[in-house]
Amino acid sequence: MTWTSAVGKYCGKLLYKIVDGLALTRISPNMLTFIGLLINVAAALFFGFASADNNQPRRFFYAGLVIIGAGIFDMVDGRVARATNQVTVFGAFFDSVIDRYSDVAIFFGLLVYYARANRFFYVVMVAFVMTTSVMVSYTRARAESLIPTCKVGFMERPERIVLVIIGALFNHMAPVLWVLAVLSTMTVIHRIRFTYTESTAQEAAAKLAAAG
Repeated sequence: MTWTSAVGKYCGKLLYKIVDGLALTRISPNMLTFIGLLINVAAALFFGFASADNNQPRRFFYAGLVIIGAGIFDMVDGRVARATNQVTVFGAFFDSVIDRYSDVAIFFGLLVYYARANRFFYVVMVAFVMTTSVMVSYTRARAESLIPTCKVGFMERPERIVLVIIGALFNHMAPVLWVLAVLSTMTVIHRIRFTYTESTAQEAAAKLAAAG
């Protein structure tokens, strides 16, 4: 067994213990989802109130740790729902909506930081990344109301969160924003092209069946 597989196995066991403990409390999975949002808001406050001096790396580091904490709630809410037989259609909807608010909160915190630091270019960059992040999720949701599935593209929410955590912990947020801007845009374009191809083929098949 390699050390990476050992770490993965340990983390998996730890996660299941957390899920089992939360399941015993009979807490609502929707409440766990909402707590995750509040934790992400706390991370946004660390970003927003960081100053472009010696306290900025420290506050960014704390923000990264807080986002990791929020990620735990993001990972366990669905598992707790299944473990306690509380899976509902509304729960899935609520989780998706809160995820969008969590994403926006984190980027809004960064937007405030760059605005306070008078770095206009990165204010625009964060606003662009915030928009593309929402569009990555929207294009999939809208596409899947028209075609069976649209899971193409690399920059899903977990990848975005991991990159933000890396940027925060190692105080290299600027290059992370560039990566997010490029890859999120590519993901949106990929999903648009995929939806066009699939929907066109679907319409052609429907016309052929009607003609036959």
